[in-house]
Amino acid sequence: MTLIRSKRVYGIDVIRSIAISLVVISHCTYLLYADHNTFILSFIRTLGAVGVDLFFVLSGYLIGGLLIKNIEEDKTSFSDLVTFWKRRWLRTLPNYFLVLALNVVLLLILGDALPKNLWLYIPFLQNFINPHPNFFTEAWSLSIEEYAYLILPFLLYLSFFMFKKQHKELFLKLTLVLIVALFAFKISYYFNANVTSYKEWSSGFRKVVLYRIDAIYFGFLLVYFIKKYDTFFMQKKKLFSAIALFVFGATHLLIYYFGLYPQTHLWFYVFLYIPLVLLSCAMLFPYFINLKQNRILENVFYFISTRSYAIYLVNYSLIFLSIQRYYKVDQISFLGKVLYLVLFLSLTLIMAQIIYLFFERPILSLREKYVGK
Repeated sequence: MTLIRSKRVYGIDVIRSIAISLVVISHCTYLLYADHNTFILSFIRTLGAVGVDLFFVLSGYLIGGLLIKNIEEDKTSFSDLVTFWKRRWLRTLPNYFLVLALNVVLLLILGDALPKNLWLYIPFLQNFINPHPNFFTEAWSLSIEEYAYLILPFLLYLSFFMFKKQHKELFLKLTLVLIVALFAFKISYYFNANVTSYKEWSSGFRKVVLYRIDAIYFGFLLVYFIKKYDTFFMQKKKLFSAIALFVFGATHLLIYYFGLYPQTHLWFYVFLYIPLVLLSCAMLFPYFINLKQNRILENVFYFISTRSYAIYLVNYSLIFLSIQRYYKVDQISFLGKVLYLVLFLSLTLIMAQIIYLFFERPILSLREKYVGK
Protein backbone atom coordinates (compact mmCIF):
# COMPACT_ATOMS: atom_id res chain seq x y z
CA MET A 1 0.00 0.00 0.00
CA THR A 2 1.41 3.40 -1.00
CA LEU A 3 1.83 6.20 1.51
CA ILE A 4 -0.79 8.32 -0.28
CA ARG A 5 -3.29 5.47 -0.24
CA SER A 6 -2.63 4.75 3.43
CA LYS A 7 -3.71 8.31 4.26
CA ARG A 8 -7.08 7.95 2.53
CA VAL A 9 -10.28 7.81 4.57
CA TYR A 10 -12.34 4.77 3.62
CA GLY A 11 -15.68 6.48 4.21
CA ILE A 12 -14.72 9.41 1.99
CA ASP A 13 -13.92 6.98 -0.82
CA VAL A 14 -17.36 5.42 -0.29
CA ILE A 15 -19.09 8.82 -0.48
CA ARG A 16 -17.22 9.77 -3.63
CA SER A 17 -18.04 6.39 -5.20
CA ILE A 18 -21.73 6.77 -4.38
CA ALA A 19 -21.79 10.29 -5.84
CA ILE A 20 -20.23 9.36 -9.18
CA SER A 21 -22.34 6.19 -9.39
CA LEU A 22 -25.53 8.24 -9.00
CA VAL A 23 -24.42 10.53 -11.83
CA VAL A 24 -23.50 7.72 -14.22
CA ILE A 25 -26.59 5.60 -13.43
CA SER A 26 -28.82 8.58 -14.18
CA HIS A 27 -27.20 8.87 -17.60
CA CYS A 28 -27.69 5.14 -18.16
CA THR A 29 -31.46 5.58 -17.95
CA TYR A 30 -31.36 7.78 -21.05
CA LEU A 31 -29.76 4.95 -23.00
CA LEU A 32 -32.24 2.31 -21.84
CA TYR A 33 -35.40 4.42 -21.64
CA ALA A 34 -34.78 7.56 -23.68
CA ASP A 35 -38.47 8.17 -24.45
CA HIS A 36 -39.87 7.17 -21.05
CA ASN A 37 -40.46 9.36 -18.03
CA THR A 38 -42.02 7.25 -15.29
CA PHE A 39 -41.88 8.14 -11.60
CA ILE A 40 -39.04 5.67 -11.01
CA LEU A 41 -37.01 6.98 -13.95
CA SER A 42 -37.57 10.59 -12.88
CA PHE A 43 -36.42 9.75 -9.37
CA ILE A 44 -33.26 7.97 -10.62
CA ARG A 45 -32.49 10.97 -12.83
CA THR A 46 -33.05 13.26 -9.86
CA LEU A 47 -30.54 11.17 -7.92
CA GLY A 48 -28.02 12.02 -10.64
CA ALA A 49 -28.40 15.69 -9.76
CA VAL A 50 -28.18 14.79 -6.07
CA GLY A 51 -24.90 13.02 -6.82
CA VAL A 52 -23.43 16.36 -7.91
CA ASP A 53 -24.75 18.00 -4.72
CA LEU A 54 -23.07 15.24 -2.74
CA PHE A 55 -19.84 16.06 -4.57
CA PHE A 56 -20.27 19.72 -3.63
CA VAL A 57 -20.70 18.95 0.07
CA LEU A 58 -17.82 16.48 -0.01
CA SER A 59 -15.54 18.93 -1.77
CA GLY A 60 -16.42 21.68 0.71
CA TYR A 61 -15.85 19.29 3.60
CA LEU A 62 -12.39 18.33 2.35
CA ILE A 63 -11.21 21.80 1.31
CA GLY A 64 -12.74 23.43 4.37
CA GLY A 65 -10.86 20.85 6.43
CA LEU A 66 -7.60 21.83 4.74
CA LEU A 67 -8.23 25.49 5.54
CA ILE A 68 -8.95 24.67 9.18
CA LYS A 69 -5.77 22.59 9.30
CA ASN A 70 -3.85 25.58 7.95
CA ILE A 71 -5.34 27.71 10.72
CA GLU A 72 -4.38 25.15 13.37
CA GLU A 73 -0.80 25.05 12.00
CA ASP A 74 -0.69 28.86 11.85
CA LYS A 75 -0.38 28.86 8.06
CA THR A 76 -2.29 32.10 7.71
CA SER A 77 -0.08 34.24 5.44
CA PHE A 78 -0.85 35.05 1.82
CA SER A 79 1.99 32.78 0.73
CA ASP A 80 0.14 29.92 2.44
CA LEU A 81 -2.98 30.90 0.49
CA VAL A 82 -1.03 30.79 -2.78
CA THR A 83 0.25 27.32 -1.86
CA PHE A 84 -3.32 26.25 -1.12
CA TRP A 85 -4.45 27.50 -4.54
CA LYS A 86 -1.52 25.85 -6.34
CA ARG A 87 -2.31 22.48 -4.82
CA ARG A 88 -5.99 22.85 -5.59
CA TRP A 89 -5.39 23.92 -9.19
CA LEU A 90 -2.99 21.04 -9.82
CA ARG A 91 -5.76 18.73 -8.66
CA THR A 92 -8.59 20.17 -10.78
CA LEU A 93 -7.28 22.14 -13.75
CA PRO A 94 -5.15 19.60 -15.71
CA ASN A 95 -8.00 17.11 -16.16
CA TYR A 96 -10.45 19.91 -16.89
CA PHE A 97 -8.37 21.47 -19.66
CA LEU A 98 -7.46 18.07 -21.09
CA VAL A 99 -11.11 17.05 -21.45
CA LEU A 100 -12.04 20.54 -22.69
CA ALA A 101 -9.43 20.13 -25.43
CA LEU A 102 -10.74 16.64 -26.27
CA ASN A 103 -14.26 18.05 -26.62
CA VAL A 104 -12.98 20.75 -28.98
CA VAL A 105 -11.06 18.19 -31.05
CA LEU A 106 -14.14 15.96 -31.22
CA LEU A 107 -16.27 18.83 -32.57
CA LEU A 108 -13.63 19.67 -35.18
CA ILE A 109 -13.44 16.02 -36.30
CA LEU A 110 -17.22 15.85 -36.58
CA GLY A 111 -17.29 19.10 -38.52
CA ASP A 112 -19.50 20.87 -35.99
CA ALA A 113 -19.18 24.55 -35.18
CA LEU A 114 -17.37 25.47 -32.01
CA PRO A 115 -19.48 27.28 -29.40
CA LYS A 116 -19.43 31.05 -29.30
CA ASN A 117 -17.30 32.54 -26.55
CA LEU A 118 -15.35 29.33 -26.10
CA TRP A 119 -12.71 31.38 -24.32
CA LEU A 120 -15.10 31.75 -21.37
CA TYR A 121 -14.33 28.12 -20.45
CA ILE A 122 -10.75 29.11 -19.61
CA PRO A 123 -11.61 31.44 -16.68
CA PHE A 124 -14.74 29.35 -15.87
CA LEU A 125 -17.07 32.22 -16.75
CA GLN A 126 -19.33 30.31 -19.13
CA ASN A 127 -22.02 29.90 -16.45
CA PHE A 128 -21.10 32.53 -13.90
CA ILE A 129 -24.36 34.48 -14.29
CA ASN A 130 -25.94 32.81 -17.33
CA PRO A 131 -27.09 29.28 -18.22
CA HIS A 132 -24.28 26.94 -19.22
CA PRO A 133 -23.77 26.51 -23.00
CA ASN A 134 -24.70 23.19 -24.58
CA PHE A 135 -21.06 22.13 -24.86
CA PHE A 136 -18.94 20.18 -22.37
CA THR A 137 -21.94 20.41 -20.06
CA GLU A 138 -20.20 18.72 -17.14
CA ALA A 139 -18.10 21.86 -16.73
CA TRP A 140 -20.93 23.72 -14.96
CA SER A 141 -20.07 22.18 -11.61
CA LEU A 142 -16.34 22.80 -12.04
CA SER A 143 -17.01 26.53 -12.41
CA ILE A 144 -18.88 26.54 -9.13
CA GLU A 145 -16.07 24.74 -7.33
CA GLU A 146 -13.29 26.91 -8.75
CA TYR A 147 -14.92 30.17 -7.71
CA ALA A 148 -15.84 28.75 -4.31
CA TYR A 149 -12.14 28.09 -3.68
CA LEU A 150 -11.16 31.53 -4.89
CA ILE A 151 -13.66 33.77 -3.13
CA LEU A 152 -14.02 32.53 0.44
CA PRO A 153 -10.36 31.51 0.97
CA PHE A 154 -9.25 34.93 -0.32
CA LEU A 155 -11.65 36.74 2.02
CA LEU A 156 -10.60 34.42 4.83
CA TYR A 157 -6.89 35.13 4.45
CA LEU A 158 -7.62 38.82 4.03
CA SER A 159 -9.43 38.70 7.38
CA PHE A 160 -6.42 36.90 8.90
CA PHE A 161 -4.31 39.86 7.84
CA MET A 162 -6.78 42.37 9.28
CA PHE A 163 -7.62 40.50 12.49
CA LYS A 164 -4.71 38.75 14.14
CA LYS A 165 -6.65 36.54 16.54
CA GLN A 166 -9.61 34.13 16.63
CA HIS A 167 -8.90 32.63 13.23
CA LYS A 168 -11.21 29.64 13.70
CA GLU A 169 -14.06 31.93 14.67
CA LEU A 170 -13.35 33.98 11.54
CA PHE A 171 -13.68 30.81 9.46
CA LEU A 172 -17.18 30.18 10.83
CA LYS A 173 -18.35 33.78 10.80
CA LEU A 174 -17.11 34.54 7.31
CA THR A 175 -18.65 31.35 5.90
CA LEU A 176 -22.01 32.23 7.44
CA VAL A 177 -21.83 35.85 6.27
CA LEU A 178 -21.02 34.82 2.71
CA ILE A 179 -23.86 32.27 2.59
CA VAL A 180 -26.30 34.95 3.79
CA ALA A 181 -24.90 37.53 1.34
CA LEU A 182 -25.22 35.14 -1.59
CA PHE A 183 -28.86 34.59 -0.62
CA ALA A 184 -29.59 38.08 -2.00
CA PHE A 185 -28.90 36.83 -5.53
CA LYS A 186 -31.43 34.04 -5.05
CA ILE A 187 -34.04 36.58 -3.98
CA SER A 188 -33.30 38.59 -7.11
CA TYR A 189 -33.66 35.47 -9.27
CA TYR A 190 -36.99 34.61 -7.66
CA PHE A 191 -38.53 38.01 -8.39
CA ASN A 192 -37.11 38.35 -11.91
CA ALA A 193 -37.11 34.86 -13.42
CA ASN A 194 -39.89 33.59 -15.66
CA VAL A 195 -39.54 29.83 -15.38
CA THR A 196 -41.67 27.57 -17.58
CA SER A 197 -40.11 24.15 -16.91
CA TYR A 198 -37.81 22.15 -14.64
CA LYS A 199 -35.16 22.16 -17.37
CA GLU A 200 -35.25 25.94 -17.55
CA TRP A 201 -34.89 26.23 -13.76
CA SER A 202 -32.07 23.71 -13.76
CA SER A 203 -30.06 25.51 -16.45
CA GLY A 204 -30.86 29.03 -15.26
CA PHE A 205 -30.53 28.50 -11.50
CA ARG A 206 -29.23 25.09 -10.42
CA LYS A 207 -26.22 25.22 -12.75
CA VAL A 208 -25.28 28.90 -12.38
CA VAL A 209 -22.27 29.84 -10.24
CA LEU A 210 -23.79 32.90 -8.60
CA TYR A 211 -26.75 30.93 -7.24
CA ARG A 212 -24.97 27.69 -6.34
CA ILE A 213 -21.55 28.61 -4.98
CA ASP A 214 -22.93 28.41 -1.43
CA ALA A 215 -23.34 24.63 -1.86
CA ILE A 216 -19.58 24.26 -1.33
CA TYR A 217 -19.79 26.39 1.78
CA PHE A 218 -22.31 23.97 3.31
CA GLY A 219 -19.34 21.59 3.35
CA PHE A 220 -17.22 24.24 5.07
CA LEU A 221 -19.81 24.52 7.86
CA LEU A 222 -20.08 20.75 8.06
CA VAL A 223 -16.38 20.15 8.64
CA TYR A 224 -16.19 23.02 11.16
CA PHE A 225 -18.93 21.57 13.35
CA ILE A 226 -17.80 17.96 13.00
CA LYS A 227 -14.30 18.93 14.10
CA LYS A 228 -15.62 21.06 16.96
CA TYR A 229 -18.15 18.52 18.22
CA ASP A 230 -16.63 15.28 16.95
CA THR A 231 -17.69 13.14 19.92
CA PHE A 232 -21.30 14.27 19.65
CA PHE A 233 -21.49 13.58 15.91
CA MET A 234 -19.84 10.19 16.29
CA GLN A 235 -22.32 9.18 18.98
CA LYS A 236 -25.31 10.40 16.96
CA LYS A 237 -24.15 9.30 13.51
CA LYS A 238 -26.94 6.76 13.00
CA LEU A 239 -29.55 9.25 14.15
CA PHE A 240 -28.25 11.87 11.71
CA SER A 241 -28.31 9.30 8.91
CA ALA A 242 -31.90 8.40 9.70
CA ILE A 243 -32.89 12.08 9.74
CA ALA A 244 -31.07 12.61 6.43
CA LEU A 245 -32.95 9.79 4.73
CA PHE A 246 -36.25 10.98 6.20
CA VAL A 247 -35.74 14.59 5.09
CA PHE A 248 -34.64 13.52 1.62
CA GLY A 249 -37.48 11.05 1.19
CA ALA A 250 -40.14 13.34 2.63
CA THR A 251 -39.01 16.23 0.43
CA HIS A 252 -39.40 14.21 -2.75
CA LEU A 253 -42.66 12.60 -1.65
CA LEU A 254 -44.06 16.09 -1.08
CA ILE A 255 -42.92 17.12 -4.55
CA TYR A 256 -44.65 14.10 -6.07
CA TYR A 257 -47.81 14.23 -3.92
CA PHE A 258 -48.49 17.97 -4.26
CA GLY A 259 -47.14 18.31 -7.79
CA LEU A 260 -44.48 20.85 -6.92
CA TYR A 261 -42.71 22.09 -10.05
CA PRO A 262 -40.44 25.09 -10.63
CA GLN A 263 -42.95 26.68 -12.99
CA THR A 264 -45.70 26.52 -10.34
CA HIS A 265 -43.78 26.65 -7.04
CA LEU A 266 -40.60 28.55 -7.82
CA TRP A 267 -40.20 29.68 -4.20
CA PHE A 268 -39.82 26.06 -3.12
CA TYR A 269 -37.07 25.33 -5.68
CA VAL A 270 -35.20 28.58 -5.08
CA PHE A 271 -35.29 28.76 -1.28
CA LEU A 272 -35.98 25.25 0.07
CA TYR A 273 -35.34 22.34 -2.27
CA ILE A 274 -31.57 22.56 -2.79
CA PRO A 275 -30.80 23.49 0.87
CA LEU A 276 -32.84 20.46 2.00
CA VAL A 277 -30.92 18.19 -0.38
CA LEU A 278 -27.59 19.63 0.78
CA LEU A 279 -28.63 19.23 4.41
CA SER A 280 -29.58 15.60 3.76
CA CYS A 281 -26.19 14.96 2.15
CA ALA A 282 -24.34 16.68 5.00
CA MET A 283 -26.09 14.67 7.72
CA LEU A 284 -24.81 11.43 6.19
CA PHE A 285 -21.17 12.40 6.72
CA PRO A 286 -20.83 11.55 10.45
CA TYR A 287 -21.79 7.96 9.61
CA PHE A 288 -19.54 7.57 6.57
CA ILE A 289 -16.40 9.24 7.91
CA ASN A 290 -16.49 6.78 10.82
CA LEU A 291 -17.33 3.82 8.60
CA LYS A 292 -15.38 0.67 9.35
CA GLN A 293 -13.26 -0.54 6.48
CA ASN A 294 -14.54 -3.51 4.49
CA ARG A 295 -11.63 -5.51 3.12
CA ILE A 296 -13.71 -7.00 0.31
CA LEU A 297 -15.09 -3.70 -0.97
CA GLU A 298 -12.10 -1.51 -0.13
CA ASN A 299 -10.39 -1.95 -3.51
CA VAL A 300 -13.64 -1.38 -5.40
CA PHE A 301 -14.34 1.90 -3.63
CA TYR A 302 -10.69 2.96 -3.95
CA PHE A 303 -10.74 2.33 -7.71
CA ILE A 304 -14.01 4.18 -8.31
CA SER A 305 -13.10 7.04 -5.98
CA THR A 306 -9.68 7.72 -7.50
CA ARG A 307 -11.09 7.61 -11.03
CA SER A 308 -14.29 9.51 -10.18
CA TYR A 309 -13.08 12.91 -11.41
CA ALA A 310 -12.07 11.51 -14.80
CA ILE A 311 -15.29 9.47 -14.99
CA TYR A 312 -17.33 12.59 -14.30
CA LEU A 313 -15.57 14.60 -17.00
CA VAL A 314 -15.67 12.05 -19.84
CA ASN A 315 -18.83 10.00 -19.39
CA TYR A 316 -21.42 12.38 -20.85
CA SER A 317 -20.10 14.84 -23.45
CA LEU A 318 -17.37 12.65 -24.90
CA ILE A 319 -18.90 9.19 -24.68
CA PHE A 320 -22.66 9.29 -24.05
CA LEU A 321 -23.39 11.98 -26.64
CA SER A 322 -21.11 10.32 -29.20
CA ILE A 323 -23.05 7.06 -28.83
CA GLN A 324 -26.32 8.95 -29.17
CA ARG A 325 -25.06 10.74 -32.26
CA TYR A 326 -24.00 7.66 -34.21
CA TYR A 327 -26.51 5.09 -33.03
CA LYS A 328 -30.29 5.50 -32.92
CA VAL A 329 -30.53 3.87 -29.53
CA ASP A 330 -34.23 4.66 -29.17
CA GLN A 331 -35.01 2.64 -32.32
CA ILE A 332 -33.41 -0.68 -31.39
CA SER A 333 -34.43 -3.61 -29.20
CA PHE A 334 -33.95 -3.60 -25.45
CA LEU A 335 -31.13 -6.15 -25.79
CA GLY A 336 -29.42 -3.78 -28.22
CA LYS A 337 -29.80 -0.96 -25.73
CA VAL A 338 -28.19 -3.12 -23.05
CA LEU A 339 -25.23 -3.74 -25.35
CA TYR A 340 -24.85 -0.01 -25.93
CA LEU A 341 -25.07 0.49 -22.17
CA VAL A 342 -22.18 -1.96 -21.72
CA LEU A 343 -20.28 -0.06 -24.41
CA PHE A 344 -20.95 3.26 -22.65
CA LEU A 345 -19.78 2.00 -19.26
CA SER A 346 -16.76 0.20 -20.70
CA LEU A 347 -15.55 3.19 -22.70
CA THR A 348 -16.11 5.46 -19.71
CA LEU A 349 -14.03 3.26 -17.39
CA ILE A 350 -11.30 2.66 -19.98
CA MET A 351 -10.93 6.35 -20.80
CA ALA A 352 -11.02 7.35 -17.13
CA GLN A 353 -8.39 4.72 -16.33
CA ILE A 354 -6.09 6.01 -19.08
CA ILE A 355 -6.46 9.61 -17.92
CA TYR A 356 -5.90 8.66 -14.29
CA LEU A 357 -2.85 6.44 -14.85
CA PHE A 358 -1.01 8.47 -17.47
CA PHE A 359 -2.09 12.03 -16.77
CA GLU A 360 -3.84 12.72 -13.46
CA ARG A 361 -1.75 10.55 -11.13
CA PRO A 362 1.64 11.69 -12.51
CA ILE A 363 0.60 15.34 -12.05
CA LEU A 364 -0.56 14.64 -8.48
CA SER A 365 2.79 12.96 -7.79
CA LEU A 366 4.62 16.05 -9.05
CA ARG A 367 2.39 18.18 -6.85
CA GLU A 368 3.34 16.18 -3.78
CA LYS A 369 7.01 16.47 -4.71
CA TYR A 370 7.29 20.15 -5.61
CA VAL A 371 4.37 22.03 -4.00
CA GLY A 372 4.38 22.36 -0.23
CA LYS A 373 1.39 21.45 1.89
